[in-house]
Amino acid sequence: MLSTIRKLLGRAEPRRAPSTPSGERVYAVGDIHGRADLFEDLIHTIEKDDAERGRAHTTVVLLGDLIDRGHDSAAVVARAREWGLQREVEFIQGNHEEMLLVARNDKDALRGFLKFGGLETIQSYGVDKEALLAAEPEEMQRLMNEVIPQDDFDFLDSFKKMVRIGDYVFVHAGVRPETPLEHQLGRDCRWIREPFLSHRGDFGAFVVHGHTITQEPDVCDNRIGIDTGAFLHGTLTAIGLQGTDRWFLTASDAEKSCREAA
Repeated sequence: MLSTIRKLLGRAEPRRAPSTPSGERVYAVGDIHGRADLFEDLIHTIEKDDAERGRAHTTVVLLGDLIDRGHDSAAVVARAREWGLQREVEFIQGNHEEMLLVARNDKDALRGFLKFGGLETIQSYGVDKEALLAAEPEEMQRLMNEVIPQDDFDFLDSFKKMVRIGDYVFVHAGVRPETPLEHQLGRDCRWIREPFLSHRGDFGAFVVHGHTITQEPDVCDNRIGIDTGAFLHGTLTAIGLQGTDRWFLTASDAEKSCREAA
């Protein structure tokens, strides 16, 4: 009866709060972009928070864009792999991982990759910046493929397009509205902004994503964005989820400065 009255009045049904499965806890980490220092700080914060909250089946989800723009992409990749051996970690592929993987064999893609932070990624594997800048595209591509271990390429290539846990779906950029989750294209999952960001309807699950930078977590009724600009604003954010509870954890340049000042 209440549902019928709401429809007659043109009022939408209130959304049920999304939830993780009973006994499960999830931490999702936004775009790291080569900030190995912030990543390490946030790992410690998550581990401490997880221990203090008591026993649960805990999963960590890295939402993609581990690499580019920051100066320690190689270290981030190595630490992510190590963390994945220590606990249950799900890895989502971002558009920057995709650009690197395509640039291995495509010189046109290499130009785009370098323009959007790829130069810093290659440098992080030990290539001199001046040598890179002086190299022709073919030579630059050869250098990149030589210095980045095949194991790292394979690791990044193994990342998923999305992960579903309970009422939540974790994805790098977002999903295309009005398209079932099982039919979402990988490219949309890694690159989409609109019409995803402005959509206020149901996506088939509550979406947790990165990709679009905001200074604070972007909390909406149907999604939460947690890319707070690690390379731009100096803040790396994670969201914790258990049952219907949510909380945020951060590592930032400001927090580091406070510790150093103390």
